[in-house]
Amino acid sequence: METTKVNTPIDPKQIKGWGVDADPKNDPTYPMRARMNVGQDPDSKHRPKSLQPVDIELLKSSERPQVSAVFGTPEPPKGLSGLIRRFAFGYSENRYRHWLPLVVADRVNMVEGLVEDLAHGKVPNIWAEKGYDVDWKYNRSGLIMKLATVTAIGAGLAVWLSSSGKTKRQQFKGPKPRQRYTTGDYSG
Repeated sequence: METTKVNTPIDPKQIKGWGVDADPKNDPTYPMRARMNVGQDPDSKHRPKSLQPVDIELLKSSERPQVSAVFGTPEPPKGLSGLIRRFAFGYSENRYRHWLPLVVADRVNMVEGLVEDLAHGKVPNIWAEKGYDVDWKYNRSGLIMKLATVTAIGAGLAVWLSSSGKTKRQQFKGPKPRQRYTTGDYSG
């Protein structure tokens, strides 16, 4: 049987290493603070509004009223994936209505990119983009298993889709003719 201990306050001076960053000369972030013209306490009041201009459509969380100081601009929201992203950012980050549409928007954006590449006459090199050369070099059995699985699922799907239409047409020959009983005693 173990004994329960009562939470007693601990003297911080007895803890080895306590207060090691109290000296600003020993603080590793101190040079950064000096460069940013910030005093000893770099709080949000001294943070710049923005380090880069907002010259594109920027989607931001409803929990954060300000734009972050630095953000990426290579892919502004556009097309159907952009509409889905705009919808998602209308909801709080703790909701599935925020994260699930963002996952869907990523997949839609991938398809949009393929269509855009094909429209510009560029055929994507899916083998290289998926990293199959590295898989072939370092994980050959895993790659073979993955390709065999995809091939089997694709072939099964093709057989199922091509055969399901024929069986439905063969089974359905029209309504059954009604049988008339002309003989027999039907008294009840």
